[in-house]
Amino acid sequence: MSRSSRKIDILHAASSIVRERGIFNLTLEAVAEQAGISKGGLLYHYPSKEALVQGMVEHLANNYSEKIANNAEADPKEKGKWTRAFLDVTFKQSYQNKDMNAGLLAAKAVNSDLLDPIRDAYAEWQHEIEHDGLDPVKATILRLAIDGMWLSELFDIYQIEEEKKQEVYQTLQDWANE
Repeated sequence: MSRSSRKIDILHAASSIVRERGIFNLTLEAVAEQAGISKGGLLYHYPSKEALVQGMVEHLANNYSEKIANNAEADPKEKGKWTRAFLDVTFKQSYQNKDMNAGLLAAKAVNSDLLDPIRDAYAEWQHEIEHDGLDPVKATILRLAIDGMWLSELFDIYQIEEEKKQEVYQTLQDWANE
């Protein structure tokens, strides 16, 4: 198994613990056990809990950025393509990456400075969205709406019924195509 895939396995194990057992159960011992490796093996890749959480956030930010860029590049319609890509990836993120989203919760609990990679990514995304050919305020409202859906699920504040969620997403996409 490659080092890279072992590191990803560790990140998924850590995220799974946060999601299933809560942030206070995120210990290096628990992650090593969940990942099926020794604590020494874990420490080789992530020498501290803070380094592990930083890895979780960086992995999420990098994955997210790559997916958005790929979607924007594949969009044949120039105007609004970045905003549509952000909407699409964020909407799917809540389904596909529930475990990795836990890294954000862990970072906030462990050390909010660990959120810097996602903060930096958001600054870049906002710049792209504001220069996407759509009205910058409208594009920002679209971003905030999809973020609101995602964050309400991440924090388990409110779960929109599936049909309504699809309708909201489709409406946001329609607005990004105007």
